[in-house]
Order: sequence, then C-alpha cells, then structure tokens
Amino acid sequence: MNGNPPARIRKVAEADFPTEYGHFRIYGFEGIRNEEVEIEEIVAVVVGDITGEDPVLVRIHSQCLTGDVFHSLRCDCRAQLELALETVGASGRGMVIYEQMEGRGIGLLNKLRAYELQDAGADTVEANEQLGFEADLRAYEAPAAVLNYFGVKSVRLMTNNPEKISALEDVGIRVVERVACQVQRGDQSDGYLRTKKNRMGHLLEL
Repeated sequence: MNGNPPARIRKVAEADFPTEYGHFRIYGFEGIRNEEVEIEEIVAVVVGDITGEDPVLVRIHSQCLTGDVFHSLRCDCRAQLELALETVGASGRGMVIYEQMEGRGIGLLNKLRAYELQDAGADTVEANEQLGFEADLRAYEAPAAVLNYFGVKSVRLMTNNPEKISALEDVGIRVVERVACQVQRGDQSDGYLRTKKNRMGHLLEL
C-alpha cells in the first residue's frame, strides 16, 4: 500500500438503487485519516448477501469523468464499468466500489493537461511524468476499508491491474481469483491500452 497508513471510513448514507444492470443497494462513505481530514468520498453498490465465507465478486473502479460520463473513446473506463455492473448484477452477489481517483490520481484538470501532451505525441505514462507525477498515483486504502466494513475477507477481483491485487492482499484481503475485465478496444484507445500493458504491467490480451 505504498507505505500509507490504513484508511478509516464512515458510512454516511445508504439507499435502494435499481439500475438497468440489476437491483443494488448503494452506500456512501467518507474516508478519513483522522477526525478532521477527509481523504475522499467513495461509493459501493452491492447486490445480494455478501456475508459469509465464500469469496465476493468485486470490482474497484476509479472515477473517470471523461469516460464514464462523456463516453470518451480515449480509454476503456466506461466500458469496464458497464461490464463490471453487468457481471456483478447478473451474478446476484457482489460489489462495485467507485472511488474518486480521476486520472489515476492526478485529478480532472491535470488529466486534461495530460490529454494535451498526448495529442503532442506523449503516451499516457510520459504525459503524467511530464506534468511531474508518477504514472499511477492511486492507492487503495479506502476500497480496502470498504471491504472490511462489510466483513469481506476474500474476493474474486475483476481487474487487469496487478497492483490492485497486491494492495488488497497487503491488508489481509485474500484474492482467490482474478476475473479479467477486458473490453473490446477501438482505434482511439489502442495506444493507451498498449501502454498500460507494456509500461504499467496490466494483464491485457492485445
């Protein structure tokens, strides 16, 4: 977990949440490091009874306004989110955790600056580095705390990113299976996905 202290969270709301992918329960959390400092707001949508010893199907999805909301074709984020909701909903038992980590943690406006650098020829890693950031600034303490809140001890994790697997296992959540979360790529996202595979170690079949 990159040496970061464990996050604590508090639930601030929960509600009935019918969607086109199934009937979920939605939970809102605030992540905090102490009584005064908030880390982030985080949401979990849950279907079925996730208590018990059986592994829970889980997707940790990082916010992507450009993809999730505006349907950007520069990335595969929205398609991954839809696949996760569809898969978890169809399974009847699982969770999608949605965390505020826009642009792999650099924020929305810096992500747009990174887009501008990519238009000039940088790849997604080079663009972040040219802005003074690491390729990926995300940490997963808050999603791990959400899983602990629900008492989830083992998961089937929908991810292509091995760092998510390591992050959960580092805090004692057992990943018994990696479930691929790969979607069909287009011409606009091909270079982005190849960079994630070749430079960031994502588990993609391209």
